[in-house]
Amino acid sequence: MEFIQIAAIVILLLGAFITDIKAQIIPNQLTASFFIAAFVYQFAMNGLEGVAAAAAGATAGFVPLLLLHLAKGIGAGDVKLFGALGAWTGVLLVLQMMLYAILYAGVIGLFLILVNRPFGKRVTNGVSAFLTPGLGSKRYQWLQWSESGKKFPFMLAVAPAAVTVWSMFS
Repeated sequence: MEFIQIAAIVILLLGAFITDIKAQIIPNQLTASFFIAAFVYQFAMNGLEGVAAAAAGATAGFVPLLLLHLAKGIGAGDVKLFGALGAWTGVLLVLQMMLYAILYAGVIGLFLILVNRPFGKRVTNGVSAFLTPGLGSKRYQWLQWSESGKKFPFMLAVAPAAVTVWSMFS
């Protein structure tokens, strides 16, 4: 993979991570601009073969997660994010990243189930107070979010998945 592709993927993932954590949304401007840029890049570097590879990667990233979105498992922004990632990375890498993200999401979900039980809430509050003494209101916001029963941002699972896949190919 070339430097431009790696840089684009890192920027895309960082932008998605920041917006997903802050607002639990991945903006269409972010995913659409990287999606289009991937096709332009692939065409410039590899012609129509590159466009075909980008289309195959985008489809591989988009379709399986669209089914998960329709089952109310993830948000639409995550689906579009994986479509854009697939256009940059190709079929194999986007499918591996998806697999690891789903596995990490399962681990996070299991952890949240355990933590949201009464004893788990007391332990979480104590651990949070110990580990984050200087965060003040930010820590309180995190505890409110974790106790509210909201879905967790999928980027919490995508980020370690990207690192896992990246480390396998480095």
